[in-house]
Amino acid sequence: MQKFSLLDLSPIPEGKTAADALAATVELARAAERFGYHRYWLAEHHNMPGIASAATALVIGHVAAATSRMRIGAGGIMLPNHAPLVIAEQFGTLATLYPGRIDLGLGRAPGTDMATARALRRHMSPEDSFPQDVQELISYFEDSADTAPVRAIPGTGTHVPVWILGSSLYGAQLAAWLGLPYAFASHFAPAMLEQALAIYRSTFQPSDRLEKPYVMMAAGVCAATTDAEATFLRSSQLLAFARLRTGRPGKLPRPTRDLHQEIPAPVMAQVEQALSCSATGSAATLRDGLRALIDTYQPDELIVTGMIHDHSARIRSFEIAAQVLGDLSEGAVAA
Repeated sequence: MQKFSLLDLSPIPEGKTAADALAATVELARAAERFGYHRYWLAEHHNMPGIASAATALVIGHVAAATSRMRIGAGGIMLPNHAPLVIAEQFGTLATLYPGRIDLGLGRAPGTDMATARALRRHMSPEDSFPQDVQELISYFEDSADTAPVRAIPGTGTHVPVWILGSSLYGAQLAAWLGLPYAFASHFAPAMLEQALAIYRSTFQPSDRLEKPYVMMAAGVCAATTDAEATFLRSSQLLAFARLRTGRPGKLPRPTRDLHQEIPAPVMAQVEQALSCSATGSAATLRDGLRALIDTYQPDELIVTGMIHDHSARIRSFEIAAQVLGDLSEGAVAA
């Protein structure tokens, strides 16, 4: 692993607003650029009281304007919610405004509940057109003749890098078949990580876009001066995930020292399993945890994420993570 990146869901903490969350995203992105992160990705979620990145392309543009070097992208756009041409125009415009800096990760899930999915799409198609939609979208980014019946303007000729995202074997198979880079959502769904990466790597077919497999895996991080402080700060994310799992989504809770009093044991077991691809603690503890993940799965790139109620503590957490990942990257190069 030689590159490390950051996934930001623009969390809205309790006591704060969506405007506060978006301002915090810009501040975090600027800090991440200083810290050496390679990419800064944002994700599409809808009808989520605690996430402010629903209009993902707009937020990407806002972040790109506030930074100068990092790649900025979607991790991801939930393509079934949109017409491929519309996404091609949005990201073609972004790539035209910020050339060489825009990524487009594509997911197959709706990124929301079914009622909201119906509100987004207006109709629910019974067939799975995701592979065809991905290919159609990619075609809009390629060079095309002026006589082509449908073109993305801006978009045509921008060759925006397209990634397939996934948390199951489906995305691995599709990314391998299309010869695209693959990002696995192991930060909240690690169960099939090992099998998915094996399938992707073993069945990959080179394409005009990518000669050999390229894997990015996601991991949660929560870092602080001490292990105890990091564990306390991470309680906000555990509580938020537990509430989501039990049908009570809301803003990012304040941290608590009585987590097991608020989350029933069976739910806590589910939460801990879902968020197990992570590292929490001081710099030394984080180094051990992240090194173990990297050694086990051998990703080409690691993208880290983490939601902390206190904004300054969150920036500090990603600063510590960047220092650790920078050291691990240098060690990998030296080896």
